[in-house]
Amino acid sequence: MGSVTDAVTGGELEVLTGFREEFYRCLSLRADALFELGEAVLCAEGPVTSLVGLSLAAEHRRGHGALYDAVANGRVEVGRLRLSLAGLPVPRAG
Repeated sequence: MGSVTDAVTGGELEVLTGFREEFYRCLSLRADALFELGEAVLCAEGPVTSLVGLSLAAEHRRGHGALYDAVANGRVEVGRLRLSLAGLPVPRAG
């Protein structure tokens, strides 16, 4: 399996990196665990059917207890996330 850097150009990688940094800043409580949960969802091979399965993904480096704590007590600043998503460039067909 190749990495993201193999499939994107320099400008696209900068946009992705910037978005990931801004997404992390949108997470106010349990940010590390929520961020890793998001990474696990995006990198999962196939449909996600349980949180336990996500806790076993390589991208989620914490135990399943931290995952459940993040889901129960973590906070996402939805307005900030909405603005950062709206500010992303729209890909154009080639």
